[in-house]
Amino acid sequence: MSVLPPVGRLRWTDVPAPLRARLETALGAPVTNVSTPAGGFGHQLAAALTLADGRRFFVKAAPSGDPLTTANLHEGAVLDALPPGAPAPDLVGIHHGAGWTAVVIAHLDGPHPDLAPDSSDPDQIWGLLDKLTSSPAPTAYTEAVATTPSGAAGLHGWDHLLADPPGDLEPDVRNRLRELAALEAAWPALAHGDHIVHGDLRADNMVREDSRGVTFVDWAHATTGPACIDAVSLAPQLILAGHSPQTIARLLDEHPATATAPLAATAFLAALTGHWHRNSRQPAPPGAPGLRTYQHRAATAGMALLAHRVN
Repeated sequence: MSVLPPVGRLRWTDVPAPLRARLETALGAPVTNVSTPAGGFGHQLAAALTLADGRRFFVKAAPSGDPLTTANLHEGAVLDALPPGAPAPDLVGIHHGAGWTAVVIAHLDGPHPDLAPDSSDPDQIWGLLDKLTSSPAPTAYTEAVATTPSGAAGLHGWDHLLADPPGDLEPDVRNRLRELAALEAAWPALAHGDHIVHGDLRADNMVREDSRGVTFVDWAHATTGPACIDAVSLAPQLILAGHSPQTIARLLDEHPATATAPLAATAFLAALTGHWHRNSRQPAPPGAPGLRTYQHRAATAGMALLAHRVN
């Protein structure tokens, strides 16, 4: 049974004492401090543990029957199967106790990257995406994600908005509904591929360390698919950070992950933006404050980018 806090994430004190004790034994020292990073929309415990000897680990935990436990275990399998040199933290261990499951991941010490136009972080991130998607996923990774369907393949929203247009749709969006729905409808046939896909690439799912630069975290949605998915997902985030839609549209035209499959990239951007537009109008889910506000902002950025790609 899922246990939800009234607002926001589960806390370390919500984890049953037997599992907390098991984690301290496995990690070799008592936990002396717990901090929850900002960002993210899930309700499970997602926290950095500081031990008495100064070492730190990142832990995700929830009741074993909670849907997010399935996602956490999937992330653990992915981290264990990614190729050497992938921009991801190491899996430390998986522990069960008192009807809960905890996934322990190496802690990365640093801030989220700065996606602003005057930062060098976006260039590094695009380079990492090029390296990550320049060749097919290795067998171990493909096997690790084989039973997890791609969430990206099912994204949609314009079809619903076309059938019943909301009164608050901007005129330019309303005038393009049929075109956007047609683009979105083309996406499922283009959604298959054999490349590594992180599946949820935003600044708060990355950490910049002094020693290794930017690393991608939160691989709970990882799958395989066309190389364009993560690059297209990242593009609206850069617009939200201050980049002009024209600049990001040109970047997508040039980056290897998207330039080699322009129709797939545009169709996925349409599906993703439709998903944001539709979901931003739904009631807020429990335990995920801020999600609908974020989706509204992301939909606006995605539409600004789409306007350049379909003109």
